[in-house]
Amino acid sequence: MAHPEQHEHQERADRQHAAHEQHEHHGHHGRDHAGHHGHQAHGGGGAGWRTAAQATLHCLTGCAIGEILGMVLGTAFGLHNGATVVLSILLAFVFGYALTMRGVLKAGLDVGAAVKVALAADTVSILVMELIDNTVMVTVPGAMDAGLGDLLFWVALAGSLALAFALTVPVNKWMIGRGRGHAVVHAHHGH
Repeated sequence: MAHPEQHEHQERADRQHAAHEQHEHHGHHGRDHAGHHGHQAHGGGGAGWRTAAQATLHCLTGCAIGEILGMVLGTAFGLHNGATVVLSILLAFVFGYALTMRGVLKAGLDVGAAVKVALAADTVSILVMELIDNTVMVTVPGAMDAGLGDLLFWVALAGSLALAFALTVPVNKWMIGRGRGHAVVHAHHGH
């Protein structure tokens, strides 16, 4: 019967071997792609779905904060639907950009450069997300007129954000694969 230490040592050796093999494979593959994709080589064939999903989730976080705050304020102050939608979109952009700027400012960029990176990274993503999200909210019967204590309001809002996320991921994948969108942010994180 093997000792627990021997078993643990074997597992560690297996993991190191697997990591080495993966590194070897990635090394050859990365060099092949380096000529075609420049610094995007680590993405395989452009950008992976995981990278695009992470970028979209990052964007969705800012958008959702602004969107929910806008809807809540618009509903609380009794604004008409058009004004509530405009407020939600404005706040979604503010929070979407703010989250990206926070990350790149931590990476050492000055405020002016951080603004440029945020605009380049998130504008298209937020536009697509807000278009889908607000279209759903306006078209679901009674969603915009429902109060904050009304389940329909929150179900419609959650559904619209989920749909916006699902439809924005392919857009971000396409953009990152071309060195745009969140690829700009990754360039400032030492990749």
